[in-house]
Amino acid sequence: MNENDFDQIFPLGERNDAYAQYFIGQSYLAPLTTGGVPVSNVTFEPGCRNNWHIHHGTGGGDQILLCTAGSGWYQADGQAPISLEPGTVIQVPAAPSTGMEPKPIRGSPTSRSSPRGRISATNGSNP
Repeated sequence: MNENDFDQIFPLGERNDAYAQYFIGQSYLAPLTTGGVPVSNVTFEPGCRNNWHIHHGTGGGDQILLCTAGSGWYQADGQAPISLEPGTVIQVPAAPSTGMEPKPIRGSPTSRSSPRGRISATNGSNP
């Protein structure tokens, strides 16, 4: 996959090998900030998805997903999937701030890639 496969406003980034255990398929990670609030562009190759996982925030921080190009989906455990198209914004609550442990899953359709921005309002390390 290269940055010319489709139009996106952020860099594709490197293969997301550090977090490969949390994905089925290939994803790419492009950190957009250093220090403070982590902001990254995560791109899913066609058919790639996260495994079910929990966001353990410190200090009540949530994660915000911004779909910037392509398409995909987001689903919280026990809820219907939400279609992601450019401009879609999803707030993923951190487990400690809600008193429950939401298990989100994210993915890309089998036919096209799906990049999205990720803003983590904590110093957590969840993909």
